Amino acid sequence: MKANFDQYASEYDAWFLENRNVLYSEVKLVAHFLKDAGEVFSVGCGSGLFEEILKNEFDITIQNGLEPSDGMAAIARKRGMNVEVTTAEKVELGEEKFDTILFNGTPSYITDLRLAFQKAHKALRPGGKIIVIDVPKESSYGVLYNLAKAVGTWEHPLLEGVHPRNPYPIEFVNVANWRTTQEKIDLLNELNFKDLKFAQTLTKHPLYSNNVAEEPVEGYDCGDYVAICANK
Repeated sequence: MKANFDQYASEYDAWFLENRNVLYSEVKLVAHFLKDAGEVFSVGCGSGLFEEILKNEFDITIQNGLEPSDGMAAIARKRGMNVEVTTAEKVELGEEKFDTILFNGTPSYITDLRLAFQKAHKALRPGGKIIVIDVPKESSYGVLYNLAKAVGTWEHPLLEGVHPRNPYPIEFVNVANWRTTQEKIDLLNELNFKDLKFAQTLTKHPLYSNNVAEEPVEGYDCGDYVAICANK
């Protein structure tokens, strides 16, 4: 998986910038639970694109993060972040170091999500929060991604006319493992996170999700990008 993101790091940014309304719908969702977030650590910060937009346009600063891909981490460092090249399972975050730990779009790429959440719980200060954001397996995008993964391409008759004009690169789709919202809720509850709150965006069919940048709405019943915020 790491090799995919190293090889296609520039494609990752290019896709988001070409799908600007999707990007800003997602950025607004990330910002939704980051008000008064204190010191934030970003698990799987990628190229730092989201963090750069959050800093420049939302006055939200995320200085530190981890990223398994050397290529992605190099871009994030150029954007001013401190990035450790490691995985969510291997990182040593310490105890009670951060006010907020953010998983933005990364749960699908973490093999042992339970261990990653355990480490986050340990690293959060009392009253701190975890923010888990991703494409749910049960969502329209999740179903499309799994179908594309199953057939190995976007260029298949079963997908003709139903996927966006510029779909997420198949190289990234092929290495993901989308989980349902309920799976993530169950893990957070099991690890004694509490006061779960939910918000969602990308509520239109994927064919039309890049037509307009959406504001987040509460819940997780109709969004293709869903955020869970929980307290330690």
